[in-house]
Amino acid sequence: MKKYLKSLLEERADLFKALVEAKKLKERFFGKHIETCAILNAKSGRCASDCKFCAQSIFYNTKAPTYPLLAREELIKKAREAFQKGIERFSFVTSGVCLSKKEFLEILQVISHLKEVFPDLKLCASLGQLDKERLKALKEAGLDRYHHNLECAPSFYTSICSQQSWKDRYRIALYTKEVGLSLCCGGIFGLGESTDHILEFIEVLKNLTPDSIPVNFLHPIAGTPLEGASYLTPKKALAILCVLRFALPETSLRVCGGREYNLRDLQALSLLPANALMVGNYLTTTGRNIEADKQMILDLGYQTSLR
Repeated sequence: MKKYLKSLLEERADLFKALVEAKKLKERFFGKHIETCAILNAKSGRCASDCKFCAQSIFYNTKAPTYPLLAREELIKKAREAFQKGIERFSFVTSGVCLSKKEFLEILQVISHLKEVFPDLKLCASLGQLDKERLKALKEAGLDRYHHNLECAPSFYTSICSQQSWKDRYRIALYTKEVGLSLCCGGIFGLGESTDHILEFIEVLKNLTPDSIPVNFLHPIAGTPLEGASYLTPKKALAILCVLRFALPETSLRVCGGREYNLRDLQALSLLPANALMVGNYLTTTGRNIEADKQMILDLGYQTSLR
């Protein structure tokens, strides 16, 4: 199997045959429904980490917006608006390695309020590095899922980031599972990693067994060290999704940031191996019109909750 997966990633195997098989596997476990999620950049910029792909790092001169944690009313309003559009999951995302005590308590109160008013809402959060106590507090407040990416294979990670350790990221993922929160954990492809790095990363994810794997593709941002990167083609991005599906048939695969930039006219094919889609805008880049994504899902013969 590993030899076949490697040949897919190196574009030596028949991609379109693989897409058909990945589709069958996806539908066996997830049926015809495409789950949708959206994120809110709840606190932007001034991050003390140096991830080479990130527009929000304090180390790089980009045009990314910088602002403190949004007001409670704004956070609640954005979540409400997302669910009114039929988006099934909504996540608050904050920049930085971790939150201050005041910021964390504010987010906690927002989650508690939303779950009290809308108990059926699926709420997620991506708040950086948290200890077990804070993760427990989020669960008790009603949070459904915590998101914390590993980004890439451990053997490649130091080429991308020096201010946060890969082991710290992995520990947060384990803490998330230990406290009983659903775990959303994946990474970003197209950073310059090799085929072996991709296979190593996928093996790590297999052992970690997250409930959801967000699959991001690099969208190079001016001012970052990877602004001139061009490692992906639409077919390579699709091959990565197929390999992930074959390796983790029962895990939710979520196509996220960079899909418009990297998949271009082949975006619809990403939903053959993947069963979930991030819609709307991303952290610092603009996404596609939600109506267009809804139509894409329906045109494939799939179902969506988008209104």
